[in-house]
Amino acid sequence: MNHTTTPLLQIRGLHVAYGKAAALHGINLDVAKGEIVALIGANGAGKSTTLRAISGLLKPTAGSIIWDGKPVTGWSADRIVGQGIAHCPEERHIWPAMTVRENLMLGGFLCRSNSEVEARVDKAFHRFPRLRERQKQLAGTLSGGEQQMLAIARALMSEPRLLLLDEPSLGLSPKMADDVFDVVREINAHGVTVMVVEQNIYNALSVASRAYVVETGRITASDEAANLLKDPDVLNAYLGA
Repeated sequence: MNHTTTPLLQIRGLHVAYGKAAALHGINLDVAKGEIVALIGANGAGKSTTLRAISGLLKPTAGSIIWDGKPVTGWSADRIVGQGIAHCPEERHIWPAMTVRENLMLGGFLCRSNSEVEARVDKAFHRFPRLRERQKQLAGTLSGGEQQMLAIARALMSEPRLLLLDEPSLGLSPKMADDVFDVVREINAHGVTVMVVEQNIYNALSVASRAYVVETGRITASDEAANLLKDPDVLNAYLGA
């Protein structure tokens, strides 16, 4: 990252707890405009908790979240979306009894007019042609890969500047996971900054420019993704090499 410019997202000393159980212990990280940054680490390390704190789904107990120079710590989730941050959650959380089109339209809740919603739905269908084919189908009947595409498309309906992606390849075949990460690259190429949590370390480091290693609620390492892919400690810990 170019440290001569102010990061788009700055997290300093962030603590988060579930009841009395501490989940994050004072993490610090930066995300620059235009980057893809990965959070890697074992299950339960605090990666998803970090995203949930950024998107307003969890309230930090201490520390700060600075978005584009503005403190947004503890803001509500809908207010965070209005600032240009969208969260595509783990396990997708689409509305299964609603059609593909209806799911997308709900993602455009911040739009000021029906015509704006329709324009964004059309943009989503242009990016994801399979969803156009399935637009009248109930979302719950889609394949896992199609549901993941729908979840990403729904998050993009708010036209975010930062997309938070939580385990986008979870439960997908290797081929479908590759397709999802191709979409992530394409989204990023069109100017959306991406922060991705992914247990498949190879996928994460292949798509990201930089990555942070999270262990038991702490950042234990950070580097260029290509360097971490060659780090024997990372390989042994997370790739079983």
